[in-house]
Amino acid sequence: MNFEPYPFEKLNKLLENIIPNSDFAPSVLTIGEPQFETPTFIQSALAKHTDLLKKYPKTGGEQNLRQAMRNFVKRRFHTQLDDAQIIPTFGTREVLFNFPQFLLFDKRNPVMAYTNPFYQIYEGAALATRSQVIHLNLDASNNFQPIISEKELKKCDLVILNFPNNPTTATLSLEELGKWVTLALKHNFVLLNDECYSEIYTNTPPPSLLEAATYVGNNDFTNVLIINSISKRSSAPGLRSGFIAGDAKILKEYMKYRTYVGCASPLPLQSAAAEAWSEETHVAHSREVYKRNFEIAQEILGTAIPEATFYLWIAVEDALAFTKKLYKEYNVKVLPGEFLARENAKGENPGIGFVRIALVEDEEKTRSALTRIKECLNG
Repeated sequence: MNFEPYPFEKLNKLLENIIPNSDFAPSVLTIGEPQFETPTFIQSALAKHTDLLKKYPKTGGEQNLRQAMRNFVKRRFHTQLDDAQIIPTFGTREVLFNFPQFLLFDKRNPVMAYTNPFYQIYEGAALATRSQVIHLNLDASNNFQPIISEKELKKCDLVILNFPNNPTTATLSLEELGKWVTLALKHNFVLLNDECYSEIYTNTPPPSLLEAATYVGNNDFTNVLIINSISKRSSAPGLRSGFIAGDAKILKEYMKYRTYVGCASPLPLQSAAAEAWSEETHVAHSREVYKRNFEIAQEILGTAIPEATFYLWIAVEDALAFTKKLYKEYNVKVLPGEFLARENAKGENPGIGFVRIALVEDEEKTRSALTRIKECLNG
C-alpha cells in the first residue's frame, strides 16, 4: 500500500529550510488539538481507577461507559439507542480506518465517496480496501456542501460525510442530512457521518445524522451510522474515547470483527471517559473559549464566525507561499488547504487557495497569532 504522507509531514517538508523570525514567540495553529488542560474531574477519575490495569478490557467496552455514551446521545440528540446500536471505540481514527475494511471486504470493486477536503484517514481506508474514490468537493461554488449525482451514488458502497466539517467549518441542516439518509436507503449504500466536531458550536447545536434518520422515518437507522469522540469535546484526545452508533445489524457483525482488531480501551481510560461523557458544564465552557477566539478573529481579520468547529478556512492567493512567508517572517505555522484535499476526477483540488487555522489556544496567544497573520496578509 502506498499511503500519502500526512499533511503535517508535508508541512514539515515545506518549512524545513526556513529559519523563523525569533523576534516572535512560536505559534503553531496547524493541528486540531485543544491546548487546554483536560478538566480535573476527568484526570481524577483516571487516577482513581489505576487499580483496574490488572484486568483485560472487554472489546465491547464496560457497561458504565456504554450507558454514559447512550445517555449523551439521548441528551444531546434526543435519540434513544438500544445497547446493540452503539460500540465504544479507541477514539475514532481506528474506526475510520478499519470499519471500511470490514464493510467492503466482500465487495469485488468497492466504491467509496467522501468529502474533499478530508481527514486523511478516509483516504487511507480507501487505499486499504482498494476502493474507487469519488470526491465530494466542498468549495465556495457549492457553499461547501456535498454534491453528487444519483448516477454516481448507485455505484457507492460507503459514503463518508463530515459535518460539522473539518476544515471548511460548514454544517448541514436536519433536512439536508435527511435527504442523505433517504438516498442511502434508495441506493442501498452505507452512510457514515463523522461528527467529532458536533459539540464545538457557537450558537445552535448542529444535528446528528441519527436525528435525521428519525426525521425521515428511518427509526432503526438502516444503513446509517455516526461516529463521535471525546477528544475535542473534553480537551482529552489522549483518552482515545469514541463510539460508532446506528444500524444494529451492521454493528453486530462489526463487533465480531473488532474482537480480532485488539483495540479495546484500558479500563482506567474507560472509567474516566464515562465521567467525561456524562458531564456538560466543561463542554459549555470550552465552547465559550472557542467562540471568543472566533470573535477575536472577526475583530482582527474580519472573518465571519463559523457555526461550528474551531477552525478558520481562509482564502489566500497562494497558500504555499503564504505559509512559508508567515512562518519565516512571523513565526506562525498554519496548514495549506491543498495538503488536506486531492484532485477530483475533473482535476479540481478544492483546498488550493486556502489555509486552515486552528484556534485552539487561549485568548492572549490567539490574539497575538492573528495579529501577525493580519500583518502577513497585508504585507
